[in-house]
Amino acid sequence: MSVAKIFILTVLAFVGAFWWAPILARFLTKHKMWKEARQLTTDGRVLVTFQKIEKDHKIKTPRGGGLLIWVTILFLALLMSVLDNFFPGVFSNLEFLSRSETWLPLGILVLAGVLGFADDILTAKGKGKYLGGGMSLKRRIVMVFVIGLVGALWFHFKLGWDTIHLPFFGDFYINGFYIPLFAITMVAVFSSGVIDGIDGLSGGVFAPLFATYGVIAFLRGQTDLAAFCAMIASTLAVFLWFNAPPARFYIGETGILALTTTLTVVAFMTNAVLLLPLAGVMLVITTASDIIQLTHRKIKGHKLFPAAPIHHTFQLQGIKDETIVMRYWIITGMACITAIMIYLLDKGL
Repeated sequence: MSVAKIFILTVLAFVGAFWWAPILARFLTKHKMWKEARQLTTDGRVLVTFQKIEKDHKIKTPRGGGLLIWVTILFLALLMSVLDNFFPGVFSNLEFLSRSETWLPLGILVLAGVLGFADDILTAKGKGKYLGGGMSLKRRIVMVFVIGLVGALWFHFKLGWDTIHLPFFGDFYINGFYIPLFAITMVAVFSSGVIDGIDGLSGGVFAPLFATYGVIAFLRGQTDLAAFCAMIASTLAVFLWFNAPPARFYIGETGILALTTTLTVVAFMTNAVLLLPLAGVMLVITTASDIIQLTHRKIKGHKLFPAAPIHHTFQLQGIKDETIVMRYWIITGMACITAIMIYLLDKGL
């Protein structure tokens, strides 16, 4: 029944998300959940490069599409729990809330999603200290670090995690160092959210990542967690349907914050966090290009790349958006397959 449970919940999440996605699109558009075009860079210079990339029609595309992901999954979690209480034994096989597997990732998904949506509202209203509105980058990083710290404390003291697994070498005891490692990893994964820059790019990268960890969770016997990951992947598929050019909505901070923090939690829960840089190689490259650009500009006084993150450089080179997106998908897919292969070899499966 465990396999059927995963597939049934995956389909339910897809159908549910697909049903209310048009409603969400109209709601976000009605409330003008978009941001004004940026005029200045972070260091106060006139923004020229991105004005060559951004098109006028994109300015009026609403943010907040990430609601489609975490609201759908939260609703299904509550629905299955209620149905199981009213009809004992009938829906128990579809109930996926469990203290050891899904309480924490679901809680992080919802908490981060709510905080991210608050930031999207600030951005849409042009309020906040960040360019174009929203919370400052420093505040976002602190917020993510605190979320990571809470998750780390839960892992270490409630679930008793104090080791890290290195493929082919086994588990290494790190005791209390597990807490800062968890929090720092969450901040690092969150920083990769800058990949959300072209229609279909972020969704097409995060979907196979969650599917990969769903497979790993299933192989570990974590059926509820596997179902949870599969549901995120399926709602991301729906998001991609409505994010395909011309996009009905963008994922927004509510989606990026929810996905990056939850991905970190899932990676640690499957004890396969060291496979994340491989499976998420495009996230690593995206973040690295941003860091290199900022560092080079600070030291040398000029840019290394025409634009950062690196996918914007590809755009300026004349490569079509669709081409960039498809290549990111392909590389991510192969990287995820490689990560699963390493996991299987490590376990002798």
